[in-house]
Amino acid sequence: MFMKNQTLVSEFVLLGFQNLHNFKIPLFSLFLLIYIMIICENVLIIVLVSSSQNLQSPMYFFLQQLSACDFLQSTIIVPILLQTVINEGATLYFVGCLVQFYFISLTEAFECFLLAVMSYDRYVAICIPLRYSSIMSHRVCVTLIFVSWLLSLIAVLIIAKIMATLQFCHQNIINHFFCDFFPLLELSCSDTFLMQITITLQSIPVVFLPILLITVSYMCIAHAILKIVSNTGRQKAFSTCSSHLAVVSLFYGALTAIYVIPPRKESQTISKVLSLLYTVVTPLVNPLIYSLRSKDIRDVLQRILNRLHQAPRGQIY
Repeated sequence: MFMKNQTLVSEFVLLGFQNLHNFKIPLFSLFLLIYIMIICENVLIIVLVSSSQNLQSPMYFFLQQLSACDFLQSTIIVPILLQTVINEGATLYFVGCLVQFYFISLTEAFECFLLAVMSYDRYVAICIPLRYSSIMSHRVCVTLIFVSWLLSLIAVLIIAKIMATLQFCHQNIINHFFCDFFPLLELSCSDTFLMQITITLQSIPVVFLPILLITVSYMCIAHAILKIVSNTGRQKAFSTCSSHLAVVSLFYGALTAIYVIPPRKESQTISKVLSLLYTVVTPLVNPLIYSLRSKDIRDVLQRILNRLHQAPRGQIY
């Protein structure tokens, strides 16, 4: 695929955030701390769901997939981000830059589909509870995840096929902290009209249809919650749904602002900040909002901590 790129560019220079001066070390420390927290949180969720029999429901299966996706995306992006901060830039080989772009696009597309699947799962659980086990069987859950990865891969392959035809001549400086779509297009000396049309058309099935499904699902959930007689139960359900919607809005809002609304050269700093929202902030808060607030996960974690506390006394079973 890369052989079609008859390019004079052998590497790209990522500028990241410029003119940090005295904020370089504090910002590097902050991003490093966030990255460590992202890794610990998401690995914890993956291990807990895999090892506990009490967390073998469809909801936790999907949360495990979300944690795996966030772990992968942050591992692709944050190390390069740290390098751009501490060294005031980073250099990536041409192929490495495109590979990073493809994997980031893959994880972004998968998370779009996965959030829609998770909202449908909550709709079935709350609005059709008596049929939940039959509708959301393990086979159905695995199929939904497989289809989500397959659709994401197809979307990325379409972009990759067109990207492989682009030529990059002399410009190799990317004013971003990772190899993103529009910064790469700006460097190409080929006609990028087809590429921009493709990404706009792909945003319909990848972004807007999942948003529509999430909106409809949560409207039905809200209608069902209003029927709850207990004020305490209603408030608890609304609190959970509102926090979920806040994370979803953050993720889709940033994606829409970056990839759907035409970018402007003078808004590059805003684009970087928006990119931070869905590449760094979202993987950090997803485990807190979706998983660690769950009583089931807290109970499993508490039992593990109790066993570790009892370990010196030889009381681990």
